[in-house]
Amino acid sequence: MEQPTFEVKQPPEIEQRVKELRRVLQRASYAYYVLDAPEMEDAVYDQLYRELQDLEAKYPGLISPDSPTQRVGERPAAQFSSVRHNIPLYSLENAFNLEEFAAWQERWQRVAPVEKFEYVCELKIDGSALALTYEHGVLVRGVTRGDGVMGEDISQNVRTIRTIPLRLATDEPTAVVEVRGEAFLPLDVFQHINQEREQAGEALFANPRNAAAGTLRQLDSRIVARRRLDFFAYTLHIPESGDRPAPNFDQQNSNRQNPIAGELHRDISSQWESLEFLQSLGFRVNPNRQLCRSLSEVQEYYDRWSTERLELPYLTDGVVVKLNPLALQERLGFTQKFPRWAIALKYPAEEAPTVVADITINVGRTGALTPTAELRPVQLAGTTVSRATLHNGDRIAELDIRVGDTAIVRKAGEIIPEVVRVLTELRPAGTQPFQMPTHCPACGQPVMRPEGEAVVRCINASCPAILRRALEHWASRDALDINGLGEKWVQQFVDRGLIHTVADLYDLTAEQLMSVERMGKKSAEKLVGAIAQSKTQPWSRVLYGLGIRHVGSVNAQILTERFSSVEQLAEAKPETIETVHGIGTEIAQAIYDWFRVPANRALIDRLKAQELQTVGAASSSAPTASKLAGKTFVITGTLPTLKRDEAKEMIQAAGGKVTGSVSAKTDYLVVGAEAGSKLEKAESLGITQLSEAQLLELLSD
Repeated sequence: MEQPTFEVKQPPEIEQRVKELRRVLQRASYAYYVLDAPEMEDAVYDQLYRELQDLEAKYPGLISPDSPTQRVGERPAAQFSSVRHNIPLYSLENAFNLEEFAAWQERWQRVAPVEKFEYVCELKIDGSALALTYEHGVLVRGVTRGDGVMGEDISQNVRTIRTIPLRLATDEPTAVVEVRGEAFLPLDVFQHINQEREQAGEALFANPRNAAAGTLRQLDSRIVARRRLDFFAYTLHIPESGDRPAPNFDQQNSNRQNPIAGELHRDISSQWESLEFLQSLGFRVNPNRQLCRSLSEVQEYYDRWSTERLELPYLTDGVVVKLNPLALQERLGFTQKFPRWAIALKYPAEEAPTVVADITINVGRTGALTPTAELRPVQLAGTTVSRATLHNGDRIAELDIRVGDTAIVRKAGEIIPEVVRVLTELRPAGTQPFQMPTHCPACGQPVMRPEGEAVVRCINASCPAILRRALEHWASRDALDINGLGEKWVQQFVDRGLIHTVADLYDLTAEQLMSVERMGKKSAEKLVGAIAQSKTQPWSRVLYGLGIRHVGSVNAQILTERFSSVEQLAEAKPETIETVHGIGTEIAQAIYDWFRVPANRALIDRLKAQELQTVGAASSSAPTASKLAGKTFVITGTLPTLKRDEAKEMIQAAGGKVTGSVSAKTDYLVVGAEAGSKLEKAESLGITQLSEAQLLELLSD
């Protein structure tokens, strides 16, 4: 008996969300294809598009003919001549993780259940797709992707790309050959273009892909020639009469000559052979391709290039995986929009859209009230992000971010998630602007905003939130490094009134700790031992652990080399502190002010009585001369024998400064294996690079 089907009724809020998603995506598509003024990152568009797809799949009644999911793309821009592609230029289906890739493999195997097969993996270049037509070996036309059926004829601009041959390297060219590939801007060229635009007062390109697209659509081909676009070829076709794709091999006769190869006297039966043949014709083919015979080999390729791609001189955003046999490609064919035999396995997005579920307030160790966006979890740069800093009330007002908004999130410096902007078009009705609190959420006392600052602060010295954060900082790895004293125990110690300052830690006994929930005798004794062991940490770590505003671990090391005891630093005037290299007026004043507070002086007295290190190595009252004095270092990658902390301590001991990011003020970049984006930035700035061996040689001079 046939089972009845039931249509899932969609809630009104889902219907509204679908309408708004369509509007935003259509506007973004129009800006990209027609206006040539992209307003949304590819990764953001992809995820909003996926959300719309998922909603339409769950609620089929919401599907409409004008949905972006029901067609390939938008019309090409009007200022160029529109032409029909000889062969439709299909987009690729995207997979955003290996689970989705495995599901794609299962789908095509249901259509063509073969036991043995191979994949060709190629890096997905972040540029602009082109279709190049050659007649009797001579380039006659270059066309943009457009909507996949109609593109824009930019032949004059294409001819300026030096890596696109004007004539094929063959003695017996076929009548018509079409080559597909990607035009892109190398990173160094992109940076040079943006420098020129900045000097001319012009808007900067957001990324190399936008710059490549904008370059290809210049009406003056002399500008295109100056920008030095590059090109990688990745497919080879021969059109038949009409608009139908040319046939490839059939399953029964997979050794039959390909029509392309027939006239060019080559036997080509696979994508791999096509790439090699393209190279023989004079095209650049990406050298980082790989033949894979299993899902696990694809995964290894994908994982390897997730980091190694950061060292390439161009941008990639994923891996294109194609079935290698042309006969199998022909058998699988196409859906309405995608080839069934290829897929783009994308890397995690650097930016992603998500919904703001709440906005909460965190009270830090300096009393700063920091608003945080609580997010619907989203994958970002390889991790799941559920929270993002909003910095302060001014930033909230600038973003006009509200609970319920759809926000674009990115990782600042590839580490800290932050909100970039809000898609107000997707804002639900009835939302209210967020207001910073007038009272501390932890202690209930009024807060204040110091003149000239953007941060609102709790000034209650007894605030439990401030105390908790101060204790967590004191116990952190770069400070006193108290193993086992984590956030959970700190919270319980403060809530039970066992601790009121960091000095109270050193009065704790195992018996007291055993009264805390889930703290056994062995754990209590171990923690008391770790606290006692922290007394051996050097004066520089104690200074950093005090949590004085603006004094980080690097500054603490520098200061303790100049001021060999806490007494020397406590009595120093701001103008004296400021003479230390790397210490500015703001830091000097913050240190001076901190030691003027009686409670802080009392804390120092207690720490001295408890025998913590408040005296360093012998030092004079004047700056000491050292071989690396005034030099700033950045360390990136994995060093052969040294840990980063060891290298850092050696540099600092020699008078150098180690920072976490590359800038124009950086003198040396110490480079290890799997170095990331810091290396690229250092190269662009012309900063001297050192291996571990060269660093050790410099230290021994």
